[in-house]
Order: sequence, then C-alpha cells, then structure tokens
Amino acid sequence: MLTAILPTAVLREQSIRTFGGCGVDWRMWAIRGAVTVPENTEAAIGEAVTELVDALERGNQLDPSCIISATFSVTRDLDAAFPAAIARQRPRWDNIPLLDVQHMHVEGSLPCCIRVLMHVQLPAVHPKIRHVYLRDARDLRPDLVMMG
Repeated sequence: MLTAILPTAVLREQSIRTFGGCGVDWRMWAIRGAVTVPENTEAAIGEAVTELVDALERGNQLDPSCIISATFSVTRDLDAAFPAAIARQRPRWDNIPLLDVQHMHVEGSLPCCIRVLMHVQLPAVHPKIRHVYLRDARDLRPDLVMMG
C-alpha cells in the first residue's frame, strides 16, 4: 500500500519544489509578531490585529496563499474579541487555519498584548524574514524589531 501512496507524494513534492516550472526551492518559515492594545474593546483589538497582520504581509512580501497557519495569543486582560476571527475576515484568509490561545501570565509582563506565530511557505532564497513588533510590544524583542 505504501508504494501506491509514494508516487503521489513524490509528485506533490516535485510540484511544490518546481512551482510554475521555474525550479524554485521552497522552505517553511516561522514569523513572529506582537502588538499592544490600548483598551479591551472589539474595535481596539480589531485595529491592532489589522495593523499587525498588514505589517507582517508588507514586511515579508506575503501572499495569503503562502500562509500555512497562524496562532494568535492574547494576554488574559484581552477578551473582547478573537484575533483569529478578525484575521479570518481579511481577503483570502478565510481558508487559513487560525487559532487563538491565552498567553501564559507572568507577573509584571507586558499587558494588553496580542502575539502571533505564523508558519509560511516561501522560496528558500526569500529575503530576510522580518518579525514585526509594534507599539509597546517593541520592547519584547528589540533585537527583532522591524526597521522603517
């Protein structure tokens, strides 16, 4: 039975690796981002998620068809809206597997914060991945903050 499955898997791998007949090697990348929210309202969360995802798409030249999945985490003080539900309303995001989780609480950690971990399929020669930390979330990873 394995031999019947193997040719299909091999063909699928070849089609991924030679997308469009141009012989491009593809790789899975992980992209991080975070943003803070000024208040626990649906509107404020929606604005922050939109700003974050816009910056991730723009900074990494992402087409939604390249996104494998995204996991959003929120601090325990944000419960007015699901970030994944907001992202799912974006054009071409309705079929991307999205998940919301509550971020682990550590006393003294940054409040009102939305984080995201995206897995994407991009050419292996893709320019440097740009992680996006916006607003007060810039302090979380100053070494990864997207410049200009």
